[in-house]
Amino acid sequence: MKMGVKIKNILLILLGSAIFSFGVLYFNMENDLAEGGFTGILLILDHFGLNIAIMNLVLNIPVFFLGWKLLGKTTLIYSLIGTFAVSFFLWIFEFPIFMNNVEFALKDEMIIASLMAGVFIGVGLGIIFRNGGTTGGVDIIARLVHKYAGWSMGRTMFLFDAFVILASVLIYLNYIQGMYTLVAVFVGARVIDFIQEGAYAARGATIISERSNAVSDKIMKDMDRGVTILVGKGSYTGESRDVLYCVVARNEIVRLKNIINSIDPHAFVAVTSVHDVLGEGFTLDEDKNPIER
Repeated sequence: MKMGVKIKNILLILLGSAIFSFGVLYFNMENDLAEGGFTGILLILDHFGLNIAIMNLVLNIPVFFLGWKLLGKTTLIYSLIGTFAVSFFLWIFEFPIFMNNVEFALKDEMIIASLMAGVFIGVGLGIIFRNGGTTGGVDIIARLVHKYAGWSMGRTMFLFDAFVILASVLIYLNYIQGMYTLVAVFVGARVIDFIQEGAYAARGATIISERSNAVSDKIMKDMDRGVTILVGKGSYTGESRDVLYCVVARNEIVRLKNIINSIDPHAFVAVTSVHDVLGEGFTLDEDKNPIER
C-alpha cells in the first residue's frame, strides 16, 4: 500500500486478464485469427505446439527486467500481476472442463468472430491499462526504443504489430484470415480507448461573448459547473475581451449550448473533446473526496 498498490486495482487487473485470456483462446485461436504484439507471437508459437501460458512468461519476464526502471514500482507490480494472471487464465481455460463445454467456432461467421475477438481483447486490455498495469511486451520495448533511439512509441508499436501479423500470414494464415485479423485489431484498439477514456470523456467549451459575465453566472447557477475566465485580445480589432472555458460531461453539452444561446445568440463557441478529466465534478466531489466509479 505504501507504493500505491490498491486491492481494487489488483482485482480489476485479474478480471481484465481473465477476459483477455478467454478472448485469445476462444475467439482468436478457435477461429484461426492472429493478433499484434506479443499476443500474436504467442499464437504463432501455439501453431508450433508450444504452450502459450508458459511462453507468455518466457517472453515477458526478460522484458520486465530490461524495462523495470521505466515503469516505476507500482506499475511494475501491477504489470507482473497482469502477466502472471494472463498465463494462469490461459492455463485454466485450456482445461477439458472448459474446452469441452465452451465452443465459439465461428469460421462460417468470420465477421462476428473478428468483432468478438477485438471486443474481448480490447475490454480485457482496457481494464488492465486503466488500472495501472500493462501486459509487458511491446509496451516496454516501445518505451526503451523511445528512450535510446528517439522513435515515438506509436511508431514502434505499429511496426512491431505489422511485422507480427505479416509473419502470422506467412506462417499459418491465409490472406483472408489476415484481413479479418486486421478487423479484430482495429476493434480491439477502439475498445481499449473507450475503456480507458470513456468514463472520463467530456467536452471542453471555449466561449467568447459580449455578455461573458451573464453566461458564466448562468452556467455556474444552472449547471453547477465551474467556469474559468481568461483574458483575450482580438488580433483584428485589438479589443480585449473575456474568454470563458468550461468543461462539462458529454451529455451536458446540448444544455450548455442552450444556456449560451439564451443569453447571447451571437456568441462564438468552440467545443472540443476532452479525454481525461481530473478534479471536482468528475473525479472529486464538492468536498474534494474521490468519486467512486
